Amino acid sequence: MNTLKTLAMIVAGSFISTTSAIAGGSVLPGDGSFTQYGVVDGWTVYVDVERESCLIERVDASANVVQMGLTADHKLGYLGVFSKTADLGSGNKEKIFIDLDGTMYNAKATKMKKNITEGYSGGYILADNPQFIEDLAQKYTMTVFPEKEASFQVDLAGTHKAMELARNCNAEQG
Repeated sequence: MNTLKTLAMIVAGSFISTTSAIAGGSVLPGDGSFTQYGVVDGWTVYVDVERESCLIERVDASANVVQMGLTADHKLGYLGVFSKTADLGSGNKEKIFIDLDGTMYNAKATKMKKNITEGYSGGYILADNPQFIEDLAQKYTMTVFPEKEASFQVDLAGTHKAMELARNCNAEQG
């Protein structure tokens, strides 16, 4: 299993078929301005001013970025992982499996370049599965098994408190 150096291999997809119809760039965080809302357990909560929604972000010791939040319509959750070291194209799709402390999920993934921070590539998964979202908040380790790249792990420490702060932030946005 590779280290966090390959974190950027996690990418967009859907956990339930209804999300694939709207899984496009328009539901992901905008390129507009972001303001810091708060910090908890190593996670920073940002307001996406353009989308009027909030996201949580953590940067690890290797400068990999993990982001979680809601789409602009607040109907889907997303999870993104980005790295400066990955060389990924945009739009490529790949099947992935995600293990959250023994509970397995799968998604169709779409790779992308750049989001909030210039020079990063990686991607997102989209989710409307309440159990997946609950597991992200409650579990401690996410292991990702991409179809083409090596598997890797993401530490989920602090996600529960960060997601709670993001819920408060989203409630204040409208």
